[in-house]
Amino acid sequence: MSKQELVVLAQDDADACCGRLGSAPLDEDQAGDLAKVFKALGDPVRLRLLSMIASRAGGEVCVCELTPAFELSQPTISHHLKLLRQAGLVDSERRGTWVYYRVLPAALERLAAVLTTPQAAEVNA
Repeated sequence: MSKQELVVLAQDDADACCGRLGSAPLDEDQAGDLAKVFKALGDPVRLRLLSMIASRAGGEVCVCELTPAFELSQPTISHHLKLLRQAGLVDSERRGTWVYYRVLPAALERLAAVLTTPQAAEVNA
């Protein structure tokens, strides 16, 4: 069995934020950050919330419009949105008594870049 040297992406690499899984192994910090995002997306409610926010015309939605789509209490929905915010997938803005959420496109682009295989990136280039 041959030994293969693994190249770990450095944090200061230009592509470190967008390194692909198929191009080089992730370092410990990158894997930890990426795991937080996947953990946030690992819940069906949070995945639906992200989808609802991302697909909304105008790019943002009030929490008051999200809550009726679920058989969950408003505090539970707010908790799920908080986890999406902590994962860096959405941002929010308070307007009076309501909070409006919007997807952070750069976060989704980074996630898509990580999941894109080198072959697919070459085809799409």
